[in-house]
Amino acid sequence: MRRRYIAVKIDVKQNIEGKELINAVSNSLLSLFGEYGASLAELTLIEHDPDANYAIFRCNHKALEMAKASIIAVREINRKKAATQIIYVSGTIKALKKKVQPITGQQASLRL
Repeated sequence: MRRRYIAVKIDVKQNIEGKELINAVSNSLLSLFGEYGASLAELTLIEHDPDANYAIFRCNHKALEMAKASIIAVREINRKKAATQIIYVSGTIKALKKKVQPITGQQASLRL
């Protein structure tokens, strides 16, 4: 199965947990594309850095556009106003981290 990795910047005033983030994106995916679309996307939170407000999601390559739309449609995370921005999409997590490193200032070995 081919997958895509999506690097996301999260603008939120307070720190959020990974569980809150994936719940917000999953709810967005469900409301936009329904249960069938959510099952096709197979969206998973791979990594979340609450200090730098960055996250990496993984999805099925066939549902990349649905996943991207769901991520950027998030306006609230656990009753906190938020905005999300897709930074980079890649076919491998290694290439994604290499591209995102100059933007985030993080080492290539981000926490999983």
